[in-house]
Amino acid sequence: MNPFEQKPLCIDDTIMNWEKLYPKSYNKCDVNPYTKTRIILMNGTEFEANWFSHQFSRNCKNNDIRREIAVTRRIEKQQQMLIQNLKPINENILETTISYEQLAVDLTARLAQNEPDINVRNALNFALLEDFDHLYRYSNLLELEYKILPEKLVGRYTEIMPARPTISHHRDPKDSIKCYTCKDAELITKLNVNIITAAEQQTMNYYMNVGGFYTSDIGRKLYQEIGLVEEDHVTQYGSLIDPTQTWLENLLMHEYTECYLYYSCFNDETDPYIKKIWERFFEFEIVHLHRACDLLKKYEGKEWQQIIPNGNFPKLLCLGPNIEYVRDVLKNTVNFTDVRESYAPVCELPEDFDFFTYQKIVNNDVCQVPSHMIINEYICNKGIDYRFEVAPTPILELRDRKCDNVCVGRQPLCK
Repeated sequence: MNPFEQKPLCIDDTIMNWEKLYPKSYNKCDVNPYTKTRIILMNGTEFEANWFSHQFSRNCKNNDIRREIAVTRRIEKQQQMLIQNLKPINENILETTISYEQLAVDLTARLAQNEPDINVRNALNFALLEDFDHLYRYSNLLELEYKILPEKLVGRYTEIMPARPTISHHRDPKDSIKCYTCKDAELITKLNVNIITAAEQQTMNYYMNVGGFYTSDIGRKLYQEIGLVEEDHVTQYGSLIDPTQTWLENLLMHEYTECYLYYSCFNDETDPYIKKIWERFFEFEIVHLHRACDLLKKYEGKEWQQIIPNGNFPKLLCLGPNIEYVRDVLKNTVNFTDVRESYAPVCELPEDFDFFTYQKIVNNDVCQVPSHMIINEYICNKGIDYRFEVAPTPILELRDRKCDNVCVGRQPLCK
């Protein structure tokens, strides 16, 4: 599929009235977990497109360009609003959060397995373990406060167990900046970087927006802590994006990414009603892509082939289980942390490294770290933590279900 070769609709045919804008929500009792994750993914993708367009407009002197992208931006905001309301009213904040973290785990794992750039793949694998641990922390909170089994929400497609503990995720911000991808990077790499940045940004925004509305102090604190880690992830992934692109080149890449994702969702979706939405929005994005092509040619004299030499989609994104892959990454990198543009086991770092300094400031009292507090509270109530494992974790230090480990990935003695 090459979206550049598709005939676009008239732009006015993509504007929705109120009746079309408000969708039928899915039934949370029988929806496929990956339908929910696709909805979250595309909600975040549309937010990224919308927010990028706002920043473009604020940094552009040409009002003709600003008017053109304002039209596209308004339609993409309508798309996001429709997608957002596919979530039913009776699904609580924490149930939705479990789907956010399942998306983070399985999306990151899928992208990493198809990523040819070692720098990008390492970044994906590093944050993968952290989102995996977030799923575990939120799951214990959900079962403790709502008596809902998270394993049912994830369809038992994704394991729920500790990984690199969340307490270990707090690092000096300078270590989150990685090497950016170059213009001649493979198309799948450019797509992967755009996709994961949008997805993690959506997660960060969701936790920031809903955390204050949570109904218990421990829950509010957990959203606060993990939301801060998500900001770190957005910084890491955002630093991978090629900063040498012009605004119009970047706009073209955003629209192409949306086309790729909607087409992937359409091919992957099992819900007939939502599948039609992905198909319709793919058609909308073809319009936006062609408008971006026109702007690039008119104002920079460039053809789309100069930015995306071959417009054919690479292998489509298909969300699904990644249990063995996640276990392999866990086994080999659980004790890693950021070291400027790279990663290394904490046992190899000098005692005065920035990571340890930052840890002493943020986690000066381990007993007050929310992600540790929630597991302790669960164990005090239930005797052991909540997990869904297909086999014991490959990390021996994380097998004790009566004690939350705060050393792995954080202290040099944990090898």
